[in-house]
Parts: sequence; C-alpha cells; structure tokens
Amino acid sequence: MQSVNVRQLKNNPSEALRSAAEAPVLVLKGDHPEALLLHLDLERLPDKPDVLLALGAALFQSGAVSLGRAARVASVSVGAMISHLSRLGVAAVQGDRDDAKADLETLEEWLATS
Repeated sequence: MQSVNVRQLKNNPSEALRSAAEAPVLVLKGDHPEALLLHLDLERLPDKPDVLLALGAALFQSGAVSLGRAARVASVSVGAMISHLSRLGVAAVQGDRDDAKADLETLEEWLATS
C-alpha cells in the first residue's frame, strides 16, 4: 500500500488517483492516517456492492445527494436504498410536513404504476 501526505495529495492529486487504481493509497496528516483512497474499479476491493451501498447511504445522509442519486451511486433500486437506509435508522423522507406530503404522493403514484 502506498502512502502520501496531505501536501503531496494537494500538489498532485492525479498521481495519487493513478496509484489508487493499482492499490489503496493511505493519506497521512503528519504521521497519522487521515483517509484511504480506493479506486472503485479495483478488483481486489472487498464486497464492492457493499462499499457502493455504504457510499450512497453516507452521501444521502450528509445531504450531498438525493435519494435517487444515492441509489444510482449504490447501483440499487430506490426501494432497496430506502430499505437499506431504514436498517441504518436514516429517514428516507426528509424536510418539513409539506415536503413529506409531496414525497408521499409521489410514492403512492410510483406504487400505483409498479
């Protein structure tokens, strides 16, 4: 496993990404591990579907992506993403009462066409 410090990563991120295509790259801040760069097409990546599902859930929970985008990141259906979020204790419907009502109406329409 290769390691880079934050300064090296900042100065040449492309090199770290190329290295990550071959093996995980450990990012160090001082002498302490700060992050791990993993190339998502890396064949040796354990349980790639699980990693993508965790990534999609984390992005949704942080508010960085919508539910639909999180499902696409994870390569699962929206229903499967909702089930996964539920197991994690993360509310799939977020926002105020009006948002929830609109989401419920959309869900009912979607269920009617399924």
